[in-house]
Amino acid sequence: MNHPTVAPPAPGTAVSATALRRLVATDPAAPVIAGVQGAGGYGKTTLLGELARIYRDAGITVCDSTSIPVDPSGAAVLVDDAHRLDEATLHALRELAQNTSARLIVTYRPWPRPTALAALVGALGQHTRPILLDGLSRQEIVEQAETALGDRATSELVEYLHSWTAGVPRLVSRLLSTGNPAGLGPDGKPGTPRAAFDLFHHDLDQFDEPVRDCLTAMAVGAAPHPALLASTLGVTSTAVAEAMPAIRASGLVDAHDGLLPVAREAVLALTPWEQRFDMLRQLVHIQLDRGGPVLELVRPLLNAELAPLPEPALATAFEKAGDEAWPDSPKLAVRLFDAAVSAGATVTSVSARRARAAAAAGNLDEALRTADRVIVDDTTDDRALGIQVAATVLAHRGQLARSTELCRWSMEHVRWSGDAAFAVVGLLGTGRPEEAGQLLRSSADTGPPTTLSGTATQLAEGMYESVGGSAAAALSTLVRSASLAEPVGPAVLLPDTPAAVAAVVALHCGEFDVAESMTDRAIESGIGGPLLRSRHRLLSAWVPLLRGDTMAARTKLADVYQEVDALATRDRLTAIAIEAGIANRDNDMAALADVRGRARKIVAEHPVDLFTLLPLGELVSAAARLRDREWLAPYLRQAQDLLTGLDTPPLWSAMLHWKCLQAAIVMEQPEQAREHAGTLEGMAQHNSLSAAMADGARVWLEILAGEIDQDTTERTARALHAVGLPWDGANLAGQAAVRTTDRRVMLALLECARSLQGKAPRPQKHPAGDRNGHAADAGGMGLLSGREKEVAELVLAGYTYKQVGKRLFISAKTVEHHIGRIKQRLGCTTREELLTQLRTLLG
Repeated sequence: MNHPTVAPPAPGTAVSATALRRLVATDPAAPVIAGVQGAGGYGKTTLLGELARIYRDAGITVCDSTSIPVDPSGAAVLVDDAHRLDEATLHALRELAQNTSARLIVTYRPWPRPTALAALVGALGQHTRPILLDGLSRQEIVEQAETALGDRATSELVEYLHSWTAGVPRLVSRLLSTGNPAGLGPDGKPGTPRAAFDLFHHDLDQFDEPVRDCLTAMAVGAAPHPALLASTLGVTSTAVAEAMPAIRASGLVDAHDGLLPVAREAVLALTPWEQRFDMLRQLVHIQLDRGGPVLELVRPLLNAELAPLPEPALATAFEKAGDEAWPDSPKLAVRLFDAAVSAGATVTSVSARRARAAAAAGNLDEALRTADRVIVDDTTDDRALGIQVAATVLAHRGQLARSTELCRWSMEHVRWSGDAAFAVVGLLGTGRPEEAGQLLRSSADTGPPTTLSGTATQLAEGMYESVGGSAAAALSTLVRSASLAEPVGPAVLLPDTPAAVAAVVALHCGEFDVAESMTDRAIESGIGGPLLRSRHRLLSAWVPLLRGDTMAARTKLADVYQEVDALATRDRLTAIAIEAGIANRDNDMAALADVRGRARKIVAEHPVDLFTLLPLGELVSAAARLRDREWLAPYLRQAQDLLTGLDTPPLWSAMLHWKCLQAAIVMEQPEQAREHAGTLEGMAQHNSLSAAMADGARVWLEILAGEIDQDTTERTARALHAVGLPWDGANLAGQAAVRTTDRRVMLALLECARSLQGKAPRPQKHPAGDRNGHAADAGGMGLLSGREKEVAELVLAGYTYKQVGKRLFISAKTVEHHIGRIKQRLGCTTREELLTQLRTLLG
């Protein structure tokens, strides 16, 4: 039998297991001397079985450690688990390794390594470097899973197997052999299948008691550090140091000595609860003494088979774990504080922290009830925290005035860092500037100058400047406050964050890039924790909304909530206003009608303050489209009274007057439009946004009077676009277009409106037209006459049939006939389908 000639590896050459298989299969008669090292379960026995089959198929006798041949020329010696062999056998194998014509392959674990085995490994290494076996790759797991499970071998299952076993071949095969490798229970959560636990009995039975104890301690949560394990087990560090090599050689740990997830579950399942709990209790004592984290230690006790008896150390551990958990897992923190009480802690010792965790988890009613009990009880621990929680919850529920009063009361009774600053913000937000100014000048934080106290002071100063000073100075101060607060992250609960306030101010004065930066950075840093996350995301949706990018605004809004009712009152008002703004800009009357009922409910729940003016403006504009604005009149009067009390600050007033101007135009109320335009004119010098809106208001009045100048209109519309209001600019140009009687001006202004919306210019008409003299447009627009195209443009602009008729000097009935013919020619059966097609055809 002839085989291709393959040169044996040079001395000291590194060869992989795959290369070794290929080498033997290519020329089984060739000499090969190699050692294969791998922890338990890495496939040493499987590899030798494959090699033995190759040799037998080639007619070569296969021997093992019990039948080492004197003359190796006609045999292959394959030895498994050399670490278990006696000294004499190891010596004989070493002698065989000196024969360069031998076929000798030996597998062994990295531990134990007696002297005789070390000598054998050294002799094997003179021919070929030790072959180190690795875990299976994801692709190899895919192949095994598909063989075992067929179509059930999903990518999620493969990823689970890889992370749960680190690709250790024996562990992968063990899980696959159960038929339910992810161990999915009724709750859908993965875990080691119960059927696999029996297969781990043999692994654990191979260890002596010190090794099993170390495994149990590690499974309970002890770090694989000799000193910590020794303290937990009550043994010497030397005993632990002797046990660790056996654990590493077992294939149950990763490269950092951490138990693999599948091994951890198996050890916990196969160790009596009493033994595990004793170790856990000892480990908790050690961690508490050292000031180390305890969350991962005590978390399993929340779902323990037996509830632990009250014990001071466990109560302390549960409290500490609750403190560790609340910024990232507030719901878990609530459970941990409850467990602390069950373990013997007093209710008063955890009430304030439990209220904070409940607030962060979004359970505002429970948080406020608990915080109220803390506030009225002089003996309660962390009373200042209870006041802070209550003030925060009240602000989120839209009760800014009540939150402010609580902050002022706190200043006189129980101080907390930032109480004076948030009182100033609240006083300004509810229209009391004199009190805010006095408080800002007279108050001082009595605590140390921390990051939180510094950022709160700058927040108050920036907010005060926004009401009575320069927009640029106010925004600069607020941005610095937000930057200073970022390192605090989610570890503090606040009525509002500097980033949120800065974003609101930036939106009001047209600094949309600043608003976007503030919200993005706040979301990234997690400032304010889970409770403020929704607020930051909602504020980030205002930027594309005001810019007219309804698709981006809708996407951002969808990221915030599935059910709007799950949000706090303040956030729910913002979310509903954004919904209304999107529907208004998209001319979606059905969506506007749908949001109206929810808007009326939430506006009734939330008192008017400075931070509600943006939502109120959007709702005013949307309600005007529905011809249903009267229900907002009381709230607009409250807003006007609020702004008057603040001496009508331009930064906070301009946007609301701009929205009310638009509403008056839609409602055809010229007197109200002139009133708002006059107010905007008086604010024109404050900032570039106010100036652009003042110019826009003046042009709107001219349009209403039928005095349409193409150049002025285009210049004003582009100015609005330049300050970040492209939709408003396009709307101004579009409405001017449909109100002019000059067809050339109309077409030019419509083209201007299209360009401000980011749409491509419409194709130029070719000389060759239809028999009526109209050029043939691309696609379905070639089916429409020139008049029908004009009607379509105006309908898309949101005009009623009556308004379209006025613009085109035809009757509403004629407009209706045109729409009917357009539907027929485009094959539309519903108004929604018609509008969709027209939007597409018109760019």
